[in-house]
Amino acid sequence: MKGPPRMPNTSATPVAATAPAADGSLQMPGVQRRRGRPAGDGAAHADVRQNLLRAGVAVLTEQGFASVGIDAILRSAGVPKGSFYYYFDSKEAFGLALIDAYAEYFAAKLDHWFSDMSCKPLARLRNFIDDARQGMARYEFRRGCLVGNLGQEMGALPESFRGRLLEVLADWQRRTAACLRAAQDAGEIAADVDCESLAAFFWTGWEGAVLHAKLARSPRALDVFAEGFFACAGAASHALARTSASSRKSVNHQ
Repeated sequence: MKGPPRMPNTSATPVAATAPAADGSLQMPGVQRRRGRPAGDGAAHADVRQNLLRAGVAVLTEQGFASVGIDAILRSAGVPKGSFYYYFDSKEAFGLALIDAYAEYFAAKLDHWFSDMSCKPLARLRNFIDDARQGMARYEFRRGCLVGNLGQEMGALPESFRGRLLEVLADWQRRTAACLRAAQDAGEIAADVDCESLAAFFWTGWEGAVLHAKLARSPRALDVFAEGFFACAGAASHALARTSASSRKSVNHQ
């Protein structure tokens, strides 16, 4: 797959990225194909496949994978029913491709915010959160995180999804831990804080907050979690500041 597809905003949504067309329609003037047959042109075939992935992500951020029918995604993408298996071997293969596409898109989103050198590291994380909040609000909190949604229904999904979802979460945690280590280097977080554990805490809490926001159709859970997380990170920073002040006072009295 060349480059991340444009995906809808979630918890992780992003975003500065643009959401896909609501109907997922494919406009290719001059390309004719018979019903149930894929285009012979390789570029056209890739376009239809990407179109199906965009439509699938849009549907699955609102609905469950186990319950949604392929027909609904095909209708959204404007693809004839008989063509699906020309692009994906099975619904399971389609689901794995959706996870990969969403993971690539979201990694690019995290890199966008976390590499913003115009602000301090903790502000980069806060900016990501603010953008994700706006993204959910744009869809009236109907859409959540595809990875979180799939994780909630794992008992009804193919076992192959489990490892891939865990890999995606681990990747997000690594990127977040790197941002937190930058905050540590900048003196925003105490030097003895385990940034990997703090990043794991962030994603565990954030996915729960996204679920709650979607359920309540309100940003409150996102705001509560964000402020709680930064309070925890800030507590470490304040502790460091108190220790430094105490050390200076001790030196002054010697």
